[in-house]
Amino acid sequence: MTRQAKVTSKGQITIPLDIRRKLGVRAGDQVIFEATDDQVTVRPASKESVFEKWRGIGTPGIGKGRAAVLRWTREMRGR
Repeated sequence: MTRQAKVTSKGQITIPLDIRRKLGVRAGDQVIFEATDDQVTVRPASKESVFEKWRGIGTPGIGKGRAAVLRWTREMRGR
């Protein structure tokens, strides 16, 4: 899929609708431009950590966040 966009005097472009849909981006979302020697690619910026869905999978009973981990560690150490 190849599309063309015009660059404004402020350096802005409008991403064509079919490209936005393919990328899954909407107004207010961020995109990342990656440049190599001979081309530039555009991809959506990750909205959350790729590891977020796996958080806590190996540690049932421990809450999320630093405070919960420190509390659990103190309990395990008997403090």
